[in-house]
Amino acid sequence: MEELEQLDELLDCWDSEEPRNVTPCTVVIFGASGDLTSRKLIPALFRLYLGKQLPDPFRIVGLARRDKTDESWRQELRAAVEQFARQRSIKESQWAAFEKLIFYCQGDLTDPEGYQALKKKLDDFGDERLSGNLLFYLAVSPSRFTEVVRRLSEEGLVNKQAQEVHWQRVVIEKPFGHDLRSAQQLNREITECLHEKQVFRIDHYLGKETVQNILAFRFSNAIFENLWTREAVDHVQITVSEEIGVGTRGGYYEESGALRDMVQNHLLQVLSLVAMEPPVMLDAEAIRNEKVKVLRSIRPMSAAEVDRQVVRGQYFGGEVNGETRLAYRSEGRVGTLSNVETYVALKLYIDNWRWSGVPFYLRTGKNLPLSVSEVRVQFRPVPNVLFAANPSLRVDANSLALRLQPDEGICLGFNGKLPGSNSRLEPVLMDFRYHTSFGAYTPEAYERLLLEAMAGDSTLFIRRDEVETAWAFVDRIREVWGDRALSNREFYSAGTWGPEAAETLLNQGGHQWINPQKRRKKSKG
Repeated sequence: MEELEQLDELLDCWDSEEPRNVTPCTVVIFGASGDLTSRKLIPALFRLYLGKQLPDPFRIVGLARRDKTDESWRQELRAAVEQFARQRSIKESQWAAFEKLIFYCQGDLTDPEGYQALKKKLDDFGDERLSGNLLFYLAVSPSRFTEVVRRLSEEGLVNKQAQEVHWQRVVIEKPFGHDLRSAQQLNREITECLHEKQVFRIDHYLGKETVQNILAFRFSNAIFENLWTREAVDHVQITVSEEIGVGTRGGYYEESGALRDMVQNHLLQVLSLVAMEPPVMLDAEAIRNEKVKVLRSIRPMSAAEVDRQVVRGQYFGGEVNGETRLAYRSEGRVGTLSNVETYVALKLYIDNWRWSGVPFYLRTGKNLPLSVSEVRVQFRPVPNVLFAANPSLRVDANSLALRLQPDEGICLGFNGKLPGSNSRLEPVLMDFRYHTSFGAYTPEAYERLLLEAMAGDSTLFIRRDEVETAWAFVDRIREVWGDRALSNREFYSAGTWGPEAAETLLNQGGHQWINPQKRRKKSKG
């Protein structure tokens, strides 16, 4: 019982009545003029401030090349919060108090003088805690990660050696490298200046409340955890689909593709949470140890198995929810003969005692009919003995769907007899939704992740060996694909659920994709 209570505390919902234990500190944002800062970071910090989650004292310092004052940057951020925060109506008194915590420092990431100016700005606060406890958020191009960390170390703003009084941590946005070799090099260069415990590799997907609650759902409900095995589970489907195309990110997508952009991080992270064993302790390293074990247990694939078990696709022109969409090759900064994948589906096996022989199907794609993230556990069908005499009876296998976004919730599917004298069976659903049951504000991913980084809890961040193990798996697939041209069966129309080859992938195992549906609004009570 005590362990379950600890798990709730660690991974379940939190609110302003139980503030996280965060010591006074300064958050320094590199890339203060960027889109991430205005859309996500400042709105998240403002919401934490309103919820009394931030320590006292506390400061925010933004560093960028543009010539701005504290006041001009505050005005820009006020407009951004009004546009992007959930709470669009901002009380003047609330913002007036919050903006006093915000300061701007002009500096070039490549120039030591910028770091010296930053150090002076921190010292001017006149509080050792604000100049010593530092969270550096690198909202900059990945090519700048190593240089920023190195210069922070050279100027004495971070210290790799353990400190008894003050702490420094660095938050790094994905992508963490472009392949295994570049990820290893990036990790090696960063850990020359920082201890691994000071590095917080952020994947915003892990900050989503429902992603965190995968563990709480599994390990605090014995009736489901006991079924979470090869004896009961037939197969698992994980879908992360997007209605949008690549839009203005054509140049980036030409370098990454869906395999690097989505599978290497988001899908493999969800897979590890769904398939991991219970941790021996409820702390960050124990949980991350189990996630890495899952990734290392994924069965390696030969070139022939990659061809059989991994499907790529690329969208051509079509219509998504009544809106006409261009073909990928017609998007800006995309080659007219590009073979970059905008869709990936794959079949994996996890070679351990719990999951031996159970296929895991993962898929992600752009310009699909619905933006949704869902895990569907399909249980084994019942033996067709009792109902064999009446072949017209429909006996569906039980299923459990974890909707991660949107309309977050859990849906259990089972069979029930229709009222009346006949023996007709119909599948029915028990549908739980977070917002109708709890009704409370669910924090945005960046709110939770920023707070955890300030508190020094790395549970929801990605460890070095997680990154490198995921890249090793993805690199093998890319190696087999090489420069091979896409076949006709690998193209799909925008607005459909993917190419023909993806359907064949499941049909070969006697399965079929169960496409997520838009959930009808359900009122509370």
